Amino acid sequence: MKQDFLSFRDTGYFSSLICDYLDEKKDLKQFYSHFPKIENFKAQIEEKQQSKLVNEANRLVLMSALKNQYKDSLTSDKTEQNIEDLASSKTFTITTGHQLNLFTGPLYFLYKIISTINLSKQLKEHYPDYNFVPIYWMATEDHDFDEINYFNFKGKKFQWNRKANGAVGELSLEGLDEVFALFSKDLGATKNANALRTLFENAYLKHRNLTKATRYLANELFKDYGLVIIDGNDRALKQLFVPHIKDELLNNTSFKGVSKTNEGLSNVSKDYKIQVNPRTINLFYLKKNLRERIIFENGLFKVNNSNITWTKVELLKHLNEYPERFSPNVIMRPLYQEVILPNLCYIGGGGELAYWLQLKAYFNEVKVPFPMLLLRNSVLIKTESQHKKLNSLNISNGDLFLKRNRFINKKVREISNIDINFSSQQALLAEQFKALYQLAEQTDKSFLGAVKAQEKQQLKGLEKLEKRLLKAQKIKLSNHVSRMTDLQSQLFPNGSLQERNTNFSELYLEYGALLIPTLIKYLEPLKHEFTILSL
Repeated sequence: MKQDFLSFRDTGYFSSLICDYLDEKKDLKQFYSHFPKIENFKAQIEEKQQSKLVNEANRLVLMSALKNQYKDSLTSDKTEQNIEDLASSKTFTITTGHQLNLFTGPLYFLYKIISTINLSKQLKEHYPDYNFVPIYWMATEDHDFDEINYFNFKGKKFQWNRKANGAVGELSLEGLDEVFALFSKDLGATKNANALRTLFENAYLKHRNLTKATRYLANELFKDYGLVIIDGNDRALKQLFVPHIKDELLNNTSFKGVSKTNEGLSNVSKDYKIQVNPRTINLFYLKKNLRERIIFENGLFKVNNSNITWTKVELLKHLNEYPERFSPNVIMRPLYQEVILPNLCYIGGGGELAYWLQLKAYFNEVKVPFPMLLLRNSVLIKTESQHKKLNSLNISNGDLFLKRNRFINKKVREISNIDINFSSQQALLAEQFKALYQLAEQTDKSFLGAVKAQEKQQLKGLEKLEKRLLKAQKIKLSNHVSRMTDLQSQLFPNGSLQERNTNFSELYLEYGALLIPTLIKYLEPLKHEFTILSL
């Protein structure tokens, strides 16, 4: 087992906003509360303790809702104890969230949850008087089926084809038997393949809907570590959020707060991409096969693309009777999470943290403590065979992260027995032209222009010769180049990070039941660097 690290900035795969955040750039401090360092959690705990939301009654509602959600699940004593502990004023949560991707989707599903588990463990060691519960928030109310209905395995895309409307968590699992049959054929007949086959079958062919299937799957993978899985699409939990839903409907508080923050981020740097833009009302209306925006037009509240309308009085009455039908969008979901959980830290990817950084002013306005924001672990996993081949080709971890053309050019220059760098010739040429410039100063100015033009022309000529020589060497070393690029393609499928493409099943075939314990052993959530593992 070999472990190495690379700064997120040096990978070239993370935005300037996230890299500046990790560098604790001073101008960004206004957009978050405490930076995620172990010593800063003391202040975060104290801030959360002082919140009126973290009271005994709300904790009991949360605990009761979780017990109800888990009533049909076989789970570990550790997870059950964590649910019980949520009733205590000494217990806090560390949370990550993710969509209900088919068979977990890309690898970073695992890394999010492992970051959450490991941080909870680390906090318990540092603050032994408190309990810390790792939470996986299932995005059951999302309705973008096309984002979650597939996973990649050995270069193939396994896709769940069906019509889908409304919240994905409520979808029946019709059609997944066909996906299972195709996937099963490609798995092979090893012990690890059979374990994956059983896991998929038990999750997707023996449960009623996607929420239950995803809970089963995540629970099977992580129950031994005390992970608690929560479904926010719950009447009792939505009831706790009613005051904020009402405020949103009547005062458009999130729109005002986030719009102000977006302007502030743009003022800090034009390079910062605004991740989400708020709507006037950031709520959906949720019923069976329906999740549509709530809008306000011509004095009435309406459900977009439907005939459903209310007056203000009717809408507030409906909210009190059916809070479960009001679904927060990407702007309000973080607030919902922080209202119902005694949460200290949210762990997410770069895109998620980017939109969380848009929310601080909104949280301040509604007087809800803003959580710490931690970039999840990012990992590149190399097999022993790949590690040996890379070493034999003298390819460093930094080399691997280069874009394809830069990668090839750099390595060809290094391994070529010909010096392909013409910088010395360019320097010599510049030195020769100095004498011509001195001569030009003693005569007509038109001659000076001719000298400049000739210098430019000859420098361009050298550049062209250098490129042609490099191209010729690539052809001569084509076998070496092919071996290098094949390895890079294996580790960066489709030119993207492994974790954003590859499904965990591909690695499970290789490492089996040791995969998750190994990742839990070596991933360090507060290291703030990209991890490269050679297993």
